Amino acid sequence: MSRDTHPHDFTGGHRDAADTGPGSRFAEGQRITWVSVAVNVALTTMQIVVGLIAHSQSLIADAMHTLSDIVADAFVLFANRKGAEAADADHPYGHGRYETAASLVLGVLLAGTGAGILIAAAGRLQDIGSAPPVGVAAMWAALFTLAAKEGLFRYMLATAERLRSPMLVANAWHARADALSSLVVAAGIAGALAGFNFADAVAAIIVGAMIVRAGLRFGWDAIRELIDTGLSAAEVAAIRHTIASTPGVLGMHELRTRRMAHQVLVDAHVQVNPRISVSEGHRIAESARQRVLASHPEVLDVLVHVDAENDLQGNAAVALPDRPTLLAHLRELLDADPPDFERTTLHYLGTRVEAEIFLPPDYADATRLAAFRQRLDAALVNDPWFVAIRLNLHVAP
Repeated sequence: MSRDTHPHDFTGGHRDAADTGPGSRFAEGQRITWVSVAVNVALTTMQIVVGLIAHSQSLIADAMHTLSDIVADAFVLFANRKGAEAADADHPYGHGRYETAASLVLGVLLAGTGAGILIAAAGRLQDIGSAPPVGVAAMWAALFTLAAKEGLFRYMLATAERLRSPMLVANAWHARADALSSLVVAAGIAGALAGFNFADAVAAIIVGAMIVRAGLRFGWDAIRELIDTGLSAAEVAAIRHTIASTPGVLGMHELRTRRMAHQVLVDAHVQVNPRISVSEGHRIAESARQRVLASHPEVLDVLVHVDAENDLQGNAAVALPDRPTLLAHLRELLDADPPDFERTTLHYLGTRVEAEIFLPPDYADATRLAAFRQRLDAALVNDPWFVAIRLNLHVAP
């Protein structure tokens, strides 16, 4: 058996260079995150100033929420940079899980934001009559913030989905959470101006529940990836078909998949003809690997394990003797010295072994060959290890 893949040599100095140039996934992720930072800094400053002037506590609270987005953006910038680093000795599969960890943290932040809105809304419901009057400027500031946040969300989400980055998608929805909180502020201010203070609290409860749900969903998706949950049944079936249709593959089993950020790792056992050469088995495995990489762009790498037979129920061959012991046993059976033969090939199949002995031309003696056949016919009847022994005569260069 053999395992066929092409891991990077991290001990010999060779490392894949991270793709951080213009237009790369890393550069795109950094760009949209810096746009988010710039927008959030401007909005936070505007909300604090207008909130103080218009005596709007809700607008100031929303400014603190926007400030939390800046902290989240800084975390995303770090995770995006780490995730783009090339594989190394400590991280042979790359650093994509940094993005997964970031998605989990951002999911927790979303859930926490929603919970904060729910708690604040409950407090307002208990003390509606004491809400201080606010100025109209606060309404305009809230509407401007809402429009800016919604625009930022749509821009970030479109880019994140194109890059297939769960971390950037989570960060985009964090921007939507802030936009919805701005909607709550606008509704509260409008209700206060119209004399219906309870509208602010009711809207806050609805929006807060939506944000908590979104945060829990992102957090759960990140957890599923961290515990190596496989791909969907349809995705696995597509990869299985690609491998099984490779010429030379007689069967396959133990196909396993797992996600790593926006990419997928695959390993599978393929069954080939047990009597082909090791090099041909390697070629079949490499062909299967290349077919998967070409047909499924999301797959980062494929580990193909070559089997001579289906070993789902176990591999009895591991209990059989090793080559030196079997060659010594052949010497006894043939009353000869197999190492002096041109080549001896052993096939470990099931609970027994098949041997192919290649004789040099000087063994082309009818009497000697007849003696070999006679000894083998008698010995193989009750032999504990060999089920068949084939003699091959070399007659041409």
